[in-house]
Amino acid sequence: MYNPVAMRVLVAMSGGVDSSVAALLLKREGHEVIGVTLNLWSYAGRLEPYNNCCSLEVAAVAKQLGIEHHFLDRGRLFEREVIRRTVQEYLRGRTPNPCIWCNASVRFPALLAEAERLGCDYLATGHYARIIKEDGVYHLFRSRDRGKDQSYFLCRLTQGELGRLIFPVGDYLKEEVFELARKAGLLVKPQESQDLCFVPGNDYRQFLLKNSGDGIRPGEIVDTAGRVLGRHEGLPFYTVGQRRGLGLSAPEKLYVLEIEPERNRLVVGPEEGLYSHGLIASEVNWIADPPSEGLEAEVKVRYRSSGAAARVESLAGNRVKVVFTEPQRAVTPGQAAVFYQGEKVLGGGVIERVLKGRRS
Repeated sequence: MYNPVAMRVLVAMSGGVDSSVAALLLKREGHEVIGVTLNLWSYAGRLEPYNNCCSLEVAAVAKQLGIEHHFLDRGRLFEREVIRRTVQEYLRGRTPNPCIWCNASVRFPALLAEAERLGCDYLATGHYARIIKEDGVYHLFRSRDRGKDQSYFLCRLTQGELGRLIFPVGDYLKEEVFELARKAGLLVKPQESQDLCFVPGNDYRQFLLKNSGDGIRPGEIVDTAGRVLGRHEGLPFYTVGQRRGLGLSAPEKLYVLEIEPERNRLVVGPEEGLYSHGLIASEVNWIADPPSEGLEAEVKVRYRSSGAAARVESLAGNRVKVVFTEPQRAVTPGQAAVFYQGEKVLGGGVIERVLKGRRS
């Protein structure tokens, strides 16, 4: 994966166990290790991280390890590329995945630039994933710990980035990482990272109300025939597949089937209406060269989904059409569709629309 001789490596550190152990492992291998922590929240007037993803405790861990450590402020970039996009996606009636866009447009570009500035050979992070070079091409693989695998969030990495990255904990199980930290006496936080790290208290409803201006408006809840069943409080507060919190009284369970921003309404119906045969994804990134023809793959339509067998066909405009072997439940526009073959990540894109019928 990387040159085994002593190198100068920049390690992205959050104060959590995974990145701290990543730094520990590299130091034990004899590399010169420098720690860096991104401050992505300065746009809100904060001078330090304040959520469960990062903390000032990271400086104590770096001191324990005997390594140089820096804070890197990229708050304005984060606000522009992640916060604003996230809010706009919700206002469009979609359910975005901010972590993927943060990795692609803020985290890795900023950290790799800092690594170059500091004269480092590589950048290392605490992600659970693996990089393997085959015939001069870098490939992204799932981690050994399938329960903690984070390759889904890394689907937009490029060849240039993969060639400069190291994921030291990708070959470890989470319990092994905890044990390494315990034996080393590292002063790490026990918390796991949040999905919406920038939302105080994980209250995304209040976050959206504060950041969307007058973009959130109440509207109609209708059934598939267009009959009005009730009122919703604002489209960003709902997602495809949601059943609770609709405020409807009906003889059968009703789920959000579609979100229609152009009409500012929710379409609800029985659970069978959630199943779709395929999707169209845009902004597709291929880890290696784009395929010259259609391919069979396992497609994950959300981080915690198990993946589904599908045919992936390239379309014009950096898009793909995915047709599932079996219908899939609650495929949601705005989420990422990530393509796998075995342990290897082929790439991924943003779900633009859902195909309800095989001829869609």
